[in-house]
Amino acid sequence: MAKKTPQLEQSLDSLEALVERMESGDLTLEESLQAFEQGVKLTRECQQALSQAEQKVRILLEQDPQAEPVPFEGRDDQ
Repeated sequence: MAKKTPQLEQSLDSLEALVERMESGDLTLEESLQAFEQGVKLTRECQQALSQAEQKVRILLEQDPQAEPVPFEGRDDQ
């Protein structure tokens, strides 16, 4: 599994826990709305972290035009 940054990993874990809470059906409407708002915030944080990582990869590939991206192996989300 590719190593995730601590902030990205924490955000993903929080998002997963939030989704589980929402899917449980035990939240009030107000709690559901708050959870949804928090989920949107966490999703944006994850997207930003992934965009930054993608930009770093692009920069590295531009520095070495001979380099080719290598597919990740052993990912547990496939």
